[in-house]
Amino acid sequence: MDMGPILDAGAVAALSADSGDPVLCDVRWYLDGRSGREAYEAVHLPGAVFVDLDEHLTAEPGPKVGRHPLPTAEAFAGSMGELGIGPDDTVVAYDDAGGMSAGRLVWMLRVLGQSAALLDGGIAGWDGPLEDRPTVRAPVGVPVRPWPDQAFTEIDEVAAGSAGTVLLDARAPERYRGEVEPVDPR
Repeated sequence: MDMGPILDAGAVAALSADSGDPVLCDVRWYLDGRSGREAYEAVHLPGAVFVDLDEHLTAEPGPKVGRHPLPTAEAFAGSMGELGIGPDDTVVAYDDAGGMSAGRLVWMLRVLGQSAALLDGGIAGWDGPLEDRPTVRAPVGVPVRPWPDQAFTEIDEVAAGSAGTVLLDARAPERYRGEVEPVDPR
């Protein structure tokens, strides 16, 4: 299904009525060390599965690759399969941090051609019932889809200032300015 990258709660309800239930993914994660899984277990959208940023959406961190490097295509396919998210599923992801972590899942799926959107407003934007029972979907086979080269660029290309290349830094302004660094030591 072709849809925009951001849907409000009404559009998610309409999507469910038109084409069957989308796979709802709770992708809450916190810089301050709180547990997204505990937040999910306390309350989440009905039928939502928990997608762990560190476990499912990143590779091992390191000094040369950063804190949340992209997983290999094989690892990502394996994670989606374990979670019961197949390549033909429509996914709606949410968090409670302005789309910071849920947006990563949406981008990863969309760059591979899968139908995925972010719930506008996150869990607070949902006006329906919530639940606390974890949802476990049956694992599915997911073929490995390689990350498309055109979706990435090398740091040398950015540093060269190639025409049309724009680097966006989405950190908080005080982190961007170097005034504070609560997470990554220098």
